[in-house]
Formats: sequence, C-alpha cells, structure tokens
Amino acid sequence: MSKALGIVNFAGRNVHIEGMQTYRPVGAFSFLGRYRVIDFPISNMSDSGIDRIQVYIRRKPRSLTEHLGTGRHYNINSKRGKLHLLYSENGMDNDIYNNDIAAFIENMEFIEQASEPYVVIAPSYMIYAMDYSQLLESHIESGADITLLYHSVDNAKESFLNCNILNLNKQKGVLSMEPNHGNAKNRNIFMETYVMKKELFIELVEKAHKLSSMYTLSDIVNDSCSELDIRGVAHRGYFASISDFKSYYDANISLIDMKNCQSLFSDDWPIYTRTNDSCPTQYFENASVKNSVVSNGCLIEGTVENSVIGRGCVIKAGAVVKNSVILPDSVIGKDVYVENQVVDKHAKLIHVKEIISTPDRPGYIKRNDTL
Repeated sequence: MSKALGIVNFAGRNVHIEGMQTYRPVGAFSFLGRYRVIDFPISNMSDSGIDRIQVYIRRKPRSLTEHLGTGRHYNINSKRGKLHLLYSENGMDNDIYNNDIAAFIENMEFIEQASEPYVVIAPSYMIYAMDYSQLLESHIESGADITLLYHSVDNAKESFLNCNILNLNKQKGVLSMEPNHGNAKNRNIFMETYVMKKELFIELVEKAHKLSSMYTLSDIVNDSCSELDIRGVAHRGYFASISDFKSYYDANISLIDMKNCQSLFSDDWPIYTRTNDSCPTQYFENASVKNSVVSNGCLIEGTVENSVIGRGCVIKAGAVVKNSVILPDSVIGKDVYVENQVVDKHAKLIHVKEIISTPDRPGYIKRNDTL
C-alpha cells in the first residue's frame, strides 16, 4: 500500500481546447484512438501502488464519469483502494472562482479522512509515464517540503505556451514559477505534479483560500518558494500537455512515430482504459493504410495515411484520410478527401468532397455534425 493519496486535478484556467471542450472536460478526450487523456495519470498512480485516488471534476461530468465508473479497469485494489469522483459546484459560471483551491476546500473532509501521510497531485490534461513511488521516495530522502516534476524542452518558444515554467537554482531548488511567455526556447516546463505531506497540502489550501478566491494551488506554491524547501525533479521520456487545440492534434500525431510511442508505452508500465468488446477492424480489398494507428471495430475501404482512427470508424471506398485524427464512430463518406483535421465523435462527412487545412492550423469538425 502506498504512503500517498493520489489526487487528479482538473485542467486550469489557461487550458482551453476550442470546440471539443464544449462537450466534455479535457480528461475525457479520446486519445490515440482507444484511450482517454485521464487514463494516463490514473494508470501512473495505479502502477505506482497508489490505491486511493481522488479525481476532481469541474464541469460536464457525464462523459468522464461514464468512462471512470468504479475504477475497476485501472487495476486498483478493490479491497483497500477506491477511485473517488469529487465535484466542484462553487462559481460554476465563472472560471476565476471555480478553481482547484475552491474544489479542495469544498471537499476537504474527504482529504482529511485519508490515512495516507503524503499526497501526489497530478493533472488530468498531461500525457506522460511516471513511477510516483520513486518520486515519493526521492522526495522523502531529500527532506524537501515540496517536490515538483518538470520536463526540460527546447521548443518552448512555439509550444507549451499555456503552461508554467520553473526557475531553478544549480541545486534544483525552485526559485519561482511563472507562465511560459515563449521568449526562450529552453525551459523547464512544470508538469503540474506535486508531492508533499498531506498536512502541508491542507495548510497551503486553507492559506490560499484566505488570501484570495482567485488563488490556485500553483499560485500559493509559487508564493511559498522563499519560505519552503521546494525542489524540482526532472522527468525523462515522452511528455505532452493538452492545453489547446493544436497541442491535442500534435500529441496524437506524434505518437504515430514508433520511437515516441515506445518512450510512453512499455510492457511493465501498462496504461489502462475502459475496454469494449468489438470485432477486429476489417480492411477491404482496395483499402490502403500507411503509418497510422487504427483502433478496433472499423471498416476501412479507402486510404488512410499518417492518421489516428478511433474505434468503430467507417472509411468508405475512394475516401482519403491524411494527417488527421478521427474520433470514434465517425464516417468518412465515399470519395471524400480529409487532410489535417480533427473529426469529433459521430460526425459524418458525406456530402462535402474535400476538407483540407494546414498542419500548423488543423481544422475541426464538430461532434455529431453531418457535412
């Protein structure tokens, strides 16, 4: 049994995925055909031996609640563990007040009831693999008050613009946290992952609540950099932040590359998800599929190149899908040409014959749309 309570935090105020977020929170987004984005933080916790996990949901809970269910599919110990869904109802009409501190305050009794002495907090909108048990042990051995996880990147000028960065000293101590303004290419991107004692976490939450209704957990931790021993730990391997529409598209497309895929997925660190029984994908005689990820239950008659195809999709004869992310149960009609698009669930592209966008500005077809 782990020494830590797992907390999966909802996306912050800087995260906005135009169009898709209208229907569900970021954690419920379909990812790489068969997963949801939230599968990654919960699987990391489960694989790390964390059996008690709290998932905070801010709005549009139906899709995420249906997917998470009892949490049995995440291999959480059914006798001593629990996946607990918690909701924030304060300030629903205003994102400024509907933040993580408000959610923690509203559900403080469930945090206080947890017997674990530490908390591991991870975001619901970032994709990475991490052994939190090692991170926890590193935190305990260091004697730090708070440990923060970060990923060093060399493309911060054009990417991760909705993320925070950590400013570190030579000993990996955290000097401050600030938004990434895109003015330097080499940055330490904060992965919104915290390790600390539960008592300190409660103390910081209550302090932030008293200071300002607008304060978030990252705000109060940043304020505490001069008072507490806060240290950074570098993450290695694949990392993506789903913080805007382009980053969602790029993350899906990047994992078509086998090298990237192998740095995220491994046999000894499974990523769990809710499965459904369906037949294998059927490839018809004239079908052509190259360098793509295709989920089960599809019917492929046309051409698919460098794309991600979700469960139960239909690609009709003569259709061409290139550099696109097709979400489950979508239909690409006969002789339709689709390039650089994200096609949301249950959409049907039948009457229109050509939909093309550029890779730097991929297009979006709304859920349930018929074109």
